[in-house]
Amino acid sequence: MKAFTARLLARLSLITTEVLVVGVLLWAALLVFFYLTRVVFVNKSATFDWWAFSCMDTLRYAYPWLTSGVLIITFFASMPFLLAAGVVVPAALLWRGYKREAWELLWAIVGGSILNQLLKIHYERLRPDTALLPQAGLSFPSGHAMIGMTLYGCVAWLLWRHGHHPAWAAALLLWTVLIGLSRIYLHVHYATDVVAGFAAGLVWLILLRFALHLWERIVGVTIQDDVEVLKEQ
Repeated sequence: MKAFTARLLARLSLITTEVLVVGVLLWAALLVFFYLTRVVFVNKSATFDWWAFSCMDTLRYAYPWLTSGVLIITFFASMPFLLAAGVVVPAALLWRGYKREAWELLWAIVGGSILNQLLKIHYERLRPDTALLPQAGLSFPSGHAMIGMTLYGCVAWLLWRHGHHPAWAAALLLWTVLIGLSRIYLHVHYATDVVAGFAAGLVWLILLRFALHLWERIVGVTIQDDVEVLKEQ
């Protein structure tokens, strides 16, 4: 009975302030995502999307030289870059001795990519027919926005946790937003695709973080119980 009580208390100790705050973010991201699915697929509203296109078109006509910079920005969440980052960055973390962080980042990228494809197949939204450059695949949610959020969001979290670098973390999140805006600028995604991608990426990051935290606590409690049993023997 004492062992059971100890395990129960150990599980309840997971309910910390961090978990509560992250839980609020999780529900907010889920609400945003499913609200957008209703706007797009139930209400069939394109008001927000065409307003965003209009804003970006005005910007592009006023400053045509921006397009070359936007193409550079959007590359940093493209599939070739993500494949390279998914190998090089975790390998570098392993080499520096950050095994747990390497696996966390790898799961963030791989899991985010798989989830993004599953969501695209489920919703089957076609890309805008006004795209400035040809893009294959489906549109909702944006892969650049979603996987960019999982990659740069995860790196931002790791920087904050290990070195408390708020400036770098904020810069990475701003960079993620710029990547999403680049997709709207190029008309390869609707604004609702991009916002939904950010929301879905945040949901995946939070679930992954919570799962890893839960796993570590469960494994830690199990190991501690085993040690106590060995001592009693």
